[in-house]
Amino acid sequence: MNKEDSNPDILTCIANLSNDEVFTPPEVADQMLDLLPRELFSNPDATFLDPCCKTGVFLREIAKRLLNGLKEIYPNLQERADHIYRKQLFGIAISPLTAELSRRTLYCAKDASGKYSIVHFERPEGNILYPEVSHSFGKDGKCRFCPAKEKKEFCDPAYPFIETSDPERFFNMTFDVVIGNPPYQMNDGGNKAGASPLYDKFVENAKKLDPKYLAMIIPAKWYAGGKGLEGFRAEMLKDGHISKIIDFPNAKDIFPDISLGGGACIFLRERERVTLPLCQREW
Repeated sequence: MNKEDSNPDILTCIANLSNDEVFTPPEVADQMLDLLPRELFSNPDATFLDPCCKTGVFLREIAKRLLNGLKEIYPNLQERADHIYRKQLFGIAISPLTAELSRRTLYCAKDASGKYSIVHFERPEGNILYPEVSHSFGKDGKCRFCPAKEKKEFCDPAYPFIETSDPERFFNMTFDVVIGNPPYQMNDGGNKAGASPLYDKFVENAKKLDPKYLAMIIPAKWYAGGKGLEGFRAEMLKDGHISKIIDFPNAKDIFPDISLGGGACIFLRERERVTLPLCQREW
């Protein structure tokens, strides 16, 4: 056994734990970051948001690249880290637990204002938020923003980033890059424990932020539509800003221990690049 085998990346181990929330292996996060222009990681003004933090792996891998890319601008390591973590990296977690896990991954402490954090913030959450939100149930008992229903035996989680029509309100700023692996579905209380998609809601709100680059990994079921995805599919197919799609018919190629029917895909959307809509391209 070599040294690397005896000291595995803890986030690789966590990525293999659950089918309920599909955690992102570090190598997949790196594959997605490789789609972005390299010069972003030597730009001290570039800003990055993960709107669906689970383990903090995207922010950690971005931090690694920025720490290397900004050496000439900030030769002092602590000054470099202070700038990167305070001014460039932001996240919105999907639960209180993943918020703490992501802070532990990025800041080496769940309390970003404490003595163990590698960068000191005035507030314990640092730049990784978990705003407490509630579902917005209408008279029909359905949430305005997600598939949750009011009269169910178990309360579905309310994911902050999609429980709003104004996602800018969390940080009140613009982002060059929005990147992540959103929750995929929510039990909708249908027959045989049916489930409704959630990832389309994350993509739609991410587009409202108008980032220069939007990269997400999502189930490929949207290719066929159905289950409330018809509108999302139509928007994706006519979007002339989607520059790349990487298809994984067998999701185990990227999530080895997770079952995901229909496969998965990674897409990159570039605000300032216009190409043929997906529906007009040859495949």
